[in-house]
Amino acid sequence: MTDLIPTRTTGEELLAAFGPRMGRRYANGRNTDHGPGAHKAVSVLSPYIRRRLVLEADAVSAALTAHGPQDAEKFVQEVIWRGYFKGWLEHRPQVWDSYRKGLDADIAALDRDRRIRRDVDRAMSGQTGLECFDAWAAELVETGYLHNHARMWFASIWIFTLGLPWRLGADFFFRNLLDGDAASNTLGWRWVAGLHTRGKPYPADAQNIATFTAGRFTPRRSDLAVVTQGLEATEPDGLPPVVPLRSVLSPQPDLPTALLITDEDCRIEDFDCSALDIRTAATLVAGHLRSPLPVSNRVLQFENGALADAAARAGFASVEMQANDPGGLARWAADAGATQIVTPYVTRGPLRDWLDAVTPSLVKHGITLCEWQRDWDKAIWPHATAGFFKVKKNIPRILEQTGLA
Repeated sequence: MTDLIPTRTTGEELLAAFGPRMGRRYANGRNTDHGPGAHKAVSVLSPYIRRRLVLEADAVSAALTAHGPQDAEKFVQEVIWRGYFKGWLEHRPQVWDSYRKGLDADIAALDRDRRIRRDVDRAMSGQTGLECFDAWAAELVETGYLHNHARMWFASIWIFTLGLPWRLGADFFFRNLLDGDAASNTLGWRWVAGLHTRGKPYPADAQNIATFTAGRFTPRRSDLAVVTQGLEATEPDGLPPVVPLRSVLSPQPDLPTALLITDEDCRIEDFDCSALDIRTAATLVAGHLRSPLPVSNRVLQFENGALADAAARAGFASVEMQANDPGGLARWAADAGATQIVTPYVTRGPLRDWLDAVTPSLVKHGITLCEWQRDWDKAIWPHATAGFFKVKKNIPRILEQTGLA
C-alpha cells in the first residue's frame, strides 16, 4: 500500500490485474485478512475508487464481463455498498452533522479526562497489549490501509472491549485511511456500534479472528468483551427521518466558467466541457478538512498526486488552491470573470461542509456553484433510504439503468 501511485493509469492497471480474481476466488477469499503486503484476495482498489480514478461502473463491468452475474455477484455487491452508504448519508445529512458535533465534544473531553486520553493514545499507538488490535493500529498508520474485516474487528474492540468513544475511533480511521470516505467510514463505525442497523452491533469474536486471519492472531475469548447490546441508548430518538436528495444546479452552457477539481471525483474528462466557456481551472486541496486533528501525510500526499493527475488529464492550465480562506474561492472565480463554478457532485462530508460555508461569499460575488452528477449515483441513491437489502434487491435495475445489464 505504501507505493501506490495516485493516477488513473495505475488504478486501471490494478483493476485489470485483479479481473481474474473478481469471481469465486473473491467470494471465497475476501473475508480473510492475510496482513500487510499480502492482501491478494481483495482488490485494494478502494483508494482509487474513492477518488474515482477508477469508476465503480468500470469495476462492476470488468467483474461481469470476466465472470458473469452469478460468480461476480459478491464483488458487485461490495462495490455497490459504497454507493449505498453515500446515498444513505445524502438522505440523512443530520447523521453527518451529529458526528462532527459529537467528535468536537469528544476531542474536547480528552483535555478534561486524562484516563480516556491515555487509553485513546495507547489504542492509536498500538500499545494496548492485545496483539491483533495493536498490529492493525500499526498497519493503518504505516500503510494507510486495513482489510475490511480487520476494520470491523478493530472498531468492535475499540468500542466494546476498550470502551472508547466511537467517534474518536472513526476519526482515527478517517485521518489515516487512503480510501477514507465520510459516508463509508462514519456509517461503518455506526454499523459496528449498533447505531446503523439498530440493535445489531458487531461483536469481535476470538474464533472468527483466528479463522479469518489464517491463524496469524489467536486471541483468547476472555480478551474480548461479550457484546450484548450496542450504543442505541446514546441516541434514544433513533435515526433521523429521510429527507429528499438535495437539488443540483447543472452547469449552464456558454457562461464564463471556473472549473474546480477536487478529490471527490478525479475524472473531469468524463464530463462534457465543450459547451462551457472555461476561463480558469483549479485543484482544491481539502484533505486537511477530514478532522480537527492532524491528517496523515500519506493521505495528503495521495490526494495531491491524484489532483495533479486529474488536472493533467483535464487539459486545462490550473492553479492549486487550499480549502482554507472562505473568500478565496469566490475571488478566484471572480478574478477570471466567471459567473459559475463547475465541479463534479460533492457528497456529504467535510468538503461539502466547507462549500456550504463559502456559499454566501459566492452569492455576494454573483457566482453560482454547479455540479455534474454521475448516472451511477443517480441509479443507486433513490433506493438507499433504509438497509442495504433495499438496494440489493434493486441491483438488476441499477445495472440496467447504468447500461451494465
